[in-house]
Amino acid sequence: MPRTITKFFTPLLNLALAVLISVGLSGCVTTRLPIAVSSPWEAQDLETQANPLDVAFTDRNHGFLVGSNRMIQETDDAGSNWNPRSLDLPDEENFRLISIDFNGAEGWIAGQPGLLMHSTDAGQNWTRLFLDTKLPGEPYLITALSKNSAELATNVGAVYETHDGGGSWEAKVTDAAGAVRDLRRSEDGSYVSVSSLGNFYATWQPGDPVWQVHQRVSSQRLQSIGYQPDGNLWMLARGAQIRLNDEQDDLESWSKPIIPITNGYGYMDMAWDDEGSIWAGGGNGTLLVSQDGGDSWEIDPVGDRQPSNFTRIVIDADHAFVLGERGNLLRWVSNAV
Repeated sequence: MPRTITKFFTPLLNLALAVLISVGLSGCVTTRLPIAVSSPWEAQDLETQANPLDVAFTDRNHGFLVGSNRMIQETDDAGSNWNPRSLDLPDEENFRLISIDFNGAEGWIAGQPGLLMHSTDAGQNWTRLFLDTKLPGEPYLITALSKNSAELATNVGAVYETHDGGGSWEAKVTDAAGAVRDLRRSEDGSYVSVSSLGNFYATWQPGDPVWQVHQRVSSQRLQSIGYQPDGNLWMLARGAQIRLNDEQDDLESWSKPIIPITNGYGYMDMAWDDEGSIWAGGGNGTLLVSQDGGDSWEIDPVGDRQPSNFTRIVIDADHAFVLGERGNLLRWVSNAV
């Protein structure tokens, strides 16, 4: 080959080789994805600029949706329609209602700053409980356990339990995890959290005196982390990376990064539906689904049309919702197109 041609092609060959190597090292990367033929989701407009942050039901039909700017809305038809409610709170304080949970008629709401509310009649009436000012951190996650019993976790990983309707609280952890950006609870009472800077994650199991710290698996900062249906962990990191914990007894064993689509927007939450499909939601209407354990992905056509960031996906035995911003909500409706 003539020297001038060799000089021309060498940079191109090097570039092509670099691209192939980077793809091989980074895992499954796709720049374009097919759009699913149909969607199980129906878009709803809550007619508010507040951000929905959590949803919980007292039974199959009756439930509540809470969010920023003191937002609380109620449904009596499984979420087909929502009606604004109000709470007896000081007008001068702009509360952020972060977490809500029910065990039958027993209900709890956790919010910031320093907000905890309790209901014994399926949310028809709410009583504010005043927390100790020495409580480490702000209320972040509330779990209704049984009559008059609940578990409260704060945004620094402190965990408390009450058995007298919130009159007194017992600390379950002797040393908090530090400031967190995400914290989840499993059905067996274990917790997992992501540090506020996204540079490590921590786990806690009932009976442990302190949190166990685990280093991230790559240089990408962690966004969120949670539990798969089998109890293993999942992880979302910057750069639109998904990783799955593949050994339940080894919390530091992770799959290669899965990068379904490189559209410039990261993922903020993941969830599994009853059929085993994986849903991932994120910025600018990004809502993807995988029906083969994460090997291939499709774009959900309803989510793709929404001018909103999807911050949370909530799926239980009877309900499923994708929570967006500025009053945007997706509700699971079978066979919706």
